[in-house]
Amino acid sequence: MNAADTLAAWQARQNEIDARPHEVGVARPDQVAGLSGLQILQAMVAGELPRAPISRTLGFVIVDLAEGRAVFQGQPRFDHYNPLGTVHGGWIATLLDSAVGCAVHTLMEPGKSYTTLELKINYVKAVTHKVPLVRAVGEVIHRGGRIATAEGKLVGADGTLYAHATTTCLIFEAQPFAKP
Repeated sequence: MNAADTLAAWQARQNEIDARPHEVGVARPDQVAGLSGLQILQAMVAGELPRAPISRTLGFVIVDLAEGRAVFQGQPRFDHYNPLGTVHGGWIATLLDSAVGCAVHTLMEPGKSYTTLELKINYVKAVTHKVPLVRAVGEVIHRGGRIATAEGKLVGADGTLYAHATTTCLIFEAQPFAKP
């Protein structure tokens, strides 16, 4: 598929997801009880559970999920710029952290959770608002009983690599959390 066709497919997927009714917030413990990590994320994409507030703040969504894999899509905006005139590395890092972390999340059994222990990012090309959409593709490398690792790439529709990342996550028993 050429870059124009890929971009059109990406935009169509974005429109499909944005057209679904959804709220932004944090799911209640009773809403996720008994669900695997993959089921929770699939319910978020379907609009059955709220999307994470960060997705609205930074303008990105989950567009694809499978066991051990998560794909996020975002539109770089001028609002994301740093003083140097490019998209801030923190926006890129957050998109990649979301992809690699949620790739790990897809492998969580009911009652399990995880947190990032380490995130390493290599920035290889500047991103500007002229890049229409980017995708962060995260894939699990290893999932053990207490530790999981994953890698991710941030790419444009034309195949340009903008950054790549690795993460190490700690797996533990989920604890109920309070809504702010």
